[in-house]
Amino acid sequence: MVLRGIIFCIPLILSSFLVLPQHFFRVDEPVRNTREILPGAYAVEEYTALLQGKNVAVVANHTSLVLRTHLVDTLLSRKINAKKIFCPEHGFRGTADAGEEVTNSMDEKSKLPLVSLYGKNYKPRKEDLAGIDVVLFDLQDVGVRCYTYISTLHYVMEACAENKIPLIVLDRSNPNGFFIDGPVLENEFRSFTGLHPVPLVYGMTIGEYAMMINGEGWLQGGVKCDLKVIKCANYTHRDLYQLPVKPSPNLPDMISVYLYPSLCLFEGTSISVGRGTDKPFQVIGHPNLQTGEYYFTPQGKPGAKNPPFKGVKCRGYDLTQFGDMFVKNYRNIYLFWLLGTYKSSPDKKKYFNSFFEKLAGTATLRKQVIEGKSEEEIRATWKPQIDQFKKIRKKYLLYPDFE
Repeated sequence: MVLRGIIFCIPLILSSFLVLPQHFFRVDEPVRNTREILPGAYAVEEYTALLQGKNVAVVANHTSLVLRTHLVDTLLSRKINAKKIFCPEHGFRGTADAGEEVTNSMDEKSKLPLVSLYGKNYKPRKEDLAGIDVVLFDLQDVGVRCYTYISTLHYVMEACAENKIPLIVLDRSNPNGFFIDGPVLENEFRSFTGLHPVPLVYGMTIGEYAMMINGEGWLQGGVKCDLKVIKCANYTHRDLYQLPVKPSPNLPDMISVYLYPSLCLFEGTSISVGRGTDKPFQVIGHPNLQTGEYYFTPQGKPGAKNPPFKGVKCRGYDLTQFGDMFVKNYRNIYLFWLLGTYKSSPDKKKYFNSFFEKLAGTATLRKQVIEGKSEEEIRATWKPQIDQFKKIRKKYLLYPDFE
């Protein structure tokens, strides 16, 4: 009866094909941390002591903050010899569209050169690192394999290892670090949106992930990076960490961050995830979808200049309340939206695009959706590989786990 009551409380979210799984409610839900979680970047004395008298390159973007001050400005105020800034997808200021090429430029405030790691090169070149003694890495990850900051981490580690330059990672809490779920990436589907054999949601901070890349020999040729991680303070993997700043243009708030693990797969389909609206990764829809009580029309916006279906009215679902109330406690990827919109799509041959396998990391999931497999049946096929990954993951945890 409780389950039915909840369903009737959110009629705009659920339709006849959106049925909550029986295992929706869990007793081991994450907790909102009442302690103050401090990112590694806040331990200024610890890492600046390692940087004194050295030429430093910084991998950073708009999330690289020490309280309200940018990391680069903090370093310069401490007389650290910062020489160069490497920036990931979305650029140093975090305003570029997803997939938009980021070009080299100069930071207006610090006058330091900006070298793009999301343009012609994903990996720092030998000449980019000439004269650099140490690299400092500080990016806010969201804990999903296709979010490209961990791919940037991989290539930075590889370049540092090859050029014998130490890397210091300033760790940050993972807002989706309280669960593990999804298919494990298969090698044939490796791309910049997924380089490693990990589940779609891997439950690790970026510092822990760096240790795993190193320890599992995933860098080219098995090279090892001289790596040091500056830990967060007061963090555990059961915490619901609230990001102080949006990590990228189309993840504007915590609702979108919690929904992202479930909705990122739609980027490999014909369904819009609300890019070009005020609710990116909070709504789903399509001009020809046969179900749904919510309508939206994508428009060009900063961070989504040419979104799918720009100027075209889409029909679908507003998942905002659902994401705010329930998804963070479910601790799984939510598949019924994918399964349901496929069933309701009038042109199933055009539902999936060629990007879907790279996001999913496997060709199996598309086949399972087409065959009409249930969420429980699909999830059961993930379990053996997830169990194996959990054994690997445990070796590199720096913080108390959720299990």
